[in-house]
This record gives sequence, C-alpha cells and structure tokens, in this order.
Amino acid sequence: MKPVELELERTIPAPIDQVFARLVDIEGHNDWMAGTKSMLKHTRQTSPGEPAVGTTFVDETRQGSMPGEIAEMEAPHTIVFHWWETSKSGRLTFEGWPSYHLQPSRDGETLVRHRAKLVSYGVWRLGTPLWRRLAVRERTITIDALKASFERQSS
Repeated sequence: MKPVELELERTIPAPIDQVFARLVDIEGHNDWMAGTKSMLKHTRQTSPGEPAVGTTFVDETRQGSMPGEIAEMEAPHTIVFHWWETSKSGRLTFEGWPSYHLQPSRDGETLVRHRAKLVSYGVWRLGTPLWRRLAVRERTITIDALKASFERQSS
C-alpha cells in the first residue's frame, strides 16, 4: 500500500510571521487546538531552547504518546514535523510528516498549504483506507483550528 498523502489550503487572516510563530510554538498548540475534536489531548516540547530543526516533542493523543521532532524549518515559510508510533515490542507502526508551507497573501493574510504524509508498517498497512479518512479528518481539524485561532483574535 502506498503512503497516505494529502494537501489542504487555507487563507489565514494574519501576517506570515505571526502564522509561522504560532506553528513553531509547540506548546502553544495546546491553546489553539483546545476544544476541537482532535485526537491530540496535549503536546509538550521535550528538548530545551527555541524551536529549530531537531527540537523534540511528545504528543499525548487518545491512542497514547507519540514522540516527534521538527524535521525541517525555514522561517517564515516552511515547517515540517515528523512523528512516529511504535508497538510495545519497539517496532515502527506509523510515521507522519505534517508540514506547513506559508506564502504572504493579499492584505496581510497568509496562504497556508498544509501537507501531510502518513506511512503505516507491517500489518497496519492493511488499514490504509481507514488511515486516509482519519488523516484527512485530523489534518482538517488542525488547519481549521489554526485559522479559527486568528479569526477569534481579530474579532
């Protein structure tokens, strides 16, 4: 089975620097993702310092803890996160790469292209059609929550 790949676009009513800052603030995700029906319950940065390539985090989800890291970052245009899940025996079961590609838009707005790639391993590959539906749902919740966080701020 092929990896699940998708892309969503939203225009965010805020300048690119502000959108980028909100995305790289890992623990700040707890604020703007609160109250959504996301799998994410809480996230925390696990390495010291300002977010940069290699910064690590842990997402607490309904399915358990998932470690991750910032895989790519080019301020203020690109951030790529990488997370993974392992079985109790330590085998890799899932990997994901949610990314955000930002472009300044009209009137101080920002066009966000949110891409995601999900790879499942072993027997978990059989569930790829289900994982696709779940990934689209989860990524849509996330990008819509990001947009709503700026809409609330500007009203």
